[in-house]
Amino acid sequence: MKKGMTVTYEVDTGLYINLTNRCTNRCEFCIRNNDDGAYGSDTLWLEREPTAEQVIESVFSRDLSRYSEIVFCGYGEPTCRLDVLLEVARAVKERDKNIKIRLNTNGHSNLINGAPTEHLFAGLVDVMSISLNTPNAERYVDMCHPVYKEKAFSALLDFTRNVKNYVQKTTLSVVRQYLTEQELAECERIAAELGVTLKVRDYISA
Repeated sequence: MKKGMTVTYEVDTGLYINLTNRCTNRCEFCIRNNDDGAYGSDTLWLEREPTAEQVIESVFSRDLSRYSEIVFCGYGEPTCRLDVLLEVARAVKERDKNIKIRLNTNGHSNLINGAPTEHLFAGLVDVMSISLNTPNAERYVDMCHPVYKEKAFSALLDFTRNVKNYVQKTTLSVVRQYLTEQELAECERIAAELGVTLKVRDYISA
């Protein structure tokens, strides 16, 4: 496994932030199962986790006017480092409140941090993208192998239900190739019941 210190990297018109390699899931379709890096980055495996100051420095070393959004998404779950995430997001919004910030998350933030966290994203995160992945807890355990076992699925549903009150654009996402048509329909029903949209994405290998 090749390691480095890629803290920020570009994907299309977005600037992505790689805070950590820690994750509470081991999803079978995760891009990091296939390669050390992605989207032109040599490696997204970190030698060490960057400090908030290092992340802010890396973000502000870029011409932010070139990007349509800043995205917290690397080779790990960003809310494993919630304090750093919030500090960086706050610094970005203080620099320019019009910069759009998106968080890609597995929805385990409350389990990870041991307390409700949804309200902390208000005014800092503009788009919350939560990986639903499956239509029920049993399939979630089989496919995502969460450290929190069966309670991980209900926790991400509760997180979605609550965080939409603080982040206006909240979506759930699934990977098309890993679901049957019946499962996809069930995921659509779940999103509708929670009052959020469902994004169906294609599997990315690298």
